[in-house]
Amino acid sequence: MVAPPDPQFVLRGTQSAVHALHFWGGAQEQGHQLLLSGSLSGLVHIWSLQTRRAIATLDGHGGQCVIWLQTLPQGQQLLSQGRDLKLRLWDLAEGRNAVVDSVGLESVGFCRGSILARGQQRWMLAVPGGGSDEIQILEMPSKTSVCTLKPEADAKPGMPMCLELWQTDSSPRPCLLAGYEDGSVALWDVSERKVCSRIACHTEPVMGLDFDSQKARGVSGSAEKALAVWSLDEQQALQVRGTHELTNPGISDVKIRPDRKILATAGWDHRVRVFHWRTMKPLAVLAFHSAVVHCVAFAADGLLAAGSRDHRISIWSLYPRS
Repeated sequence: MVAPPDPQFVLRGTQSAVHALHFWGGAQEQGHQLLLSGSLSGLVHIWSLQTRRAIATLDGHGGQCVIWLQTLPQGQQLLSQGRDLKLRLWDLAEGRNAVVDSVGLESVGFCRGSILARGQQRWMLAVPGGGSDEIQILEMPSKTSVCTLKPEADAKPGMPMCLELWQTDSSPRPCLLAGYEDGSVALWDVSERKVCSRIACHTEPVMGLDFDSQKARGVSGSAEKALAVWSLDEQQALQVRGTHELTNPGISDVKIRPDRKILATAGWDHRVRVFHWRTMKPLAVLAFHSAVVHCVAFAADGLLAAGSRDHRISIWSLYPRS
């Protein structure tokens, strides 16, 4: 590994721990890139990466931690999920920055939602459900309940900890990958409401996962000292491909870059670690933050952002996209 670089720049001003990050691609049409951050204090900040300042602050979660941010595929709309059991839909067009809809949640955990575009103006939403081990699937923006995914009678996976909806190019059937409290990862067929496959990846709760649908390969992190890499075969069976030992325990978040060349992890040890995605070779340890790193996010152009309990957001330009 080469000596790690310094951040390209640092965003300060949240005055609170940063728990969620999301690059807003839609803003690039105006020629400038924006980053959204969610904080422990319940605020969402919209940052200009040109001026490196917050250009707007959204206050919609009653002072409760914001754990997930996601812009919608169509239009200038944002979903924010808070520990106040509310999912807020914001209209960001022309600086309106107003809540236009809300979904009440039934689970108080840290499990972030996931969305899947289903046509021009519709999307599917997965969120933790009412029962502690349940996942709720909604059709949006109508908020119609599609189904509730409950584990098999003999399975005791505990609470869902992280969710990722996806579908293959060859099939319109939505699938859901869920990481659970018992350290397992399960693949759900949403239409059939059944688990196609479940594997034991970790001995501790799965804190974050990401999936590369082109390579049918995923990665997950937990409270323990290892990343798990797993794959999905054509029979919809998950298989653990290997584990990668870490220096210190505890991964809060893991993200594969959109070009599927590298991945980044957010560590409890204050470090962001960067790996080559195909080989899992360690490439860099980014030692900038002075407290737990809660979240990482990649922009479409490869820029990396990391958010920490130290109230700072670091921005990195690593291994330029070829």
